[in-house]
Amino acid sequence: MPWQEVTKMLSKKEFVRLAMEGRQSFSDLCERFTISRNTGYKLLKRYQEVGEAGLESYSRRPHRSPSKTTEQVEKRVLEVREENPTWGGRKIRAWLLNAGEKNVPASSTITDILYRYGKILETRRQADEPYKRFEHESPNDLWQMDFKGHFSMMRGRCHPLTILDDHSRFSIGLKACENQRGPTVKKHLIEIFRQYGLPLRMNMDNGVPWRACGYGKHYTELSVWLIRVGIRLSFSRFRHPQTNGKDERFHRTLKTELLQFHYFRDNAEAQKRFDKWREKYNLERPHEALKMKPPIARYQTSPRKYPEQLPAIEYLETDIVRKVDRAGEISYRNRDYFIGEALCGEYVVLRPCSEHSYDVYFCHQKLKRIDLTKAAT
Repeated sequence: MPWQEVTKMLSKKEFVRLAMEGRQSFSDLCERFTISRNTGYKLLKRYQEVGEAGLESYSRRPHRSPSKTTEQVEKRVLEVREENPTWGGRKIRAWLLNAGEKNVPASSTITDILYRYGKILETRRQADEPYKRFEHESPNDLWQMDFKGHFSMMRGRCHPLTILDDHSRFSIGLKACENQRGPTVKKHLIEIFRQYGLPLRMNMDNGVPWRACGYGKHYTELSVWLIRVGIRLSFSRFRHPQTNGKDERFHRTLKTELLQFHYFRDNAEAQKRFDKWREKYNLERPHEALKMKPPIARYQTSPRKYPEQLPAIEYLETDIVRKVDRAGEISYRNRDYFIGEALCGEYVVLRPCSEHSYDVYFCHQKLKRIDLTKAAT
């Protein structure tokens, strides 16, 4: 079976790296990347025998010889810096080591080389201590999703959709979207879910298209669909973007390493640049929070497969079941409670949490709490 043409080289690199990590079934990996087991074994063997050249033989992309002499180390440092103008001494050193270079100098020596050739300013030479941040225990426990601020192109505007795995910092998706509407996001998410599986939870901010505007910030058709496929949703606190901090940091990296250097013709060109940069970010770029390893070293696809048909909704026999009407409301004890227009026609349940209050659930997701002693909302 052929590889998807748009991201063929990236898919091959992701496949062999995940296969070599050995944390999941080889058959499952082949299925996720839509190739046969024979193709998978052949590709893995070529990579193990000749490295990336075994993958490049299927594409037009030129490759370099990794062999460098000790006398060329300084030149190599400058080459890496030229290709990655925002990288400092630590990242360049980690990249060279990960690439199998010999006689790699210390980070401070590399920083001196960059300084000597005018690549960095004196005021930027101080070493920054890495931040200690909370992270989830395993890949796919949590994905963070957001839109990077849109920017102008020669034709139209680009709205970059970003999805990041919390544990590994692996970029699950980086999509050049023409808008921020629910159907556009859903189309990309289906493609992503089919390849990488489903996360246990996704976190977003309180904006469209995952939260409805207006009082109460109710669910949208997109967020209802995400719940239906089996994903738990959480939303950042108002005016607290740090709740999605890793994705926000990813946005800054995307801007400093790619967006500030390019002016795109249209979304198609932007997507090609996104794919190329995402490949380097996931497979090569040393990440300080990962002990200078690239995200691929800690990522594996989710065992939870995307359901091509939505599963039936099952509730407990003790649940109080109500159908959401056209106005987005349910009735209980002769009073109406607004749940959300996106849930029109769906069944929700009420579960008592005290004598006069009930939690309202849709599938596994708690939607809100209603208090019978207060005015209905």
